[in-house]
Amino acid sequence: MNGGVVMNNAYTDFPLRRRLMVEGTSAHRIDPLLTAAELLSSIRGNRADRHPLARWASELADLHRAADPDNLTSKPAFNRARDGLVHSIDLWIERLVPQHRRGATVHTETLGSVIDRIAAAQVRADAVLDRSAGMAEPSVHAAWYHLAELVDGYNDLAAAVVTGARRLPAPCSATSTSGDKE
Repeated sequence: MNGGVVMNNAYTDFPLRRRLMVEGTSAHRIDPLLTAAELLSSIRGNRADRHPLARWASELADLHRAADPDNLTSKPAFNRARDGLVHSIDLWIERLVPQHRRGATVHTETLGSVIDRIAAAQVRADAVLDRSAGMAEPSVHAAWYHLAELVDGYNDLAAAVVTGARRLPAPCSATSTSGDKE
């Protein structure tokens, strides 16, 4: 908690988060976003939290766990559900985190899509590890390395967005973010 301060408005009702130390010479606050550790804990199902990002990240991971890549008839329903969650994240971020236009470069994807990619990578890394003969297998290393890269990117992006150094693209409509048509 951040001194017991609680944000209360139409979009929030949760305690502020602690600081996230980002590589480099200074620390950047990422309030009201989750730290990468909190985000991963939510994706892994280890976090019972009222924070909206924790709930959405957990739901995205549940979707990815339940997805059947061999069943093409379930893909449109999966995409609709995923797109709806990504859109909810993007709208929440847009309303809560100021998007500074003064010289801030725009990032190529929304925070919702970044969180979706982290959830998918975590689920994939867990599945690769479960199917492997051991942690020394190259496929296990590759899956976990990919997850670590995405998490590092989230750390950097979250800090840059909150400090105004980067801004996020405007959210797409919930029905058009995946690009997949029925």
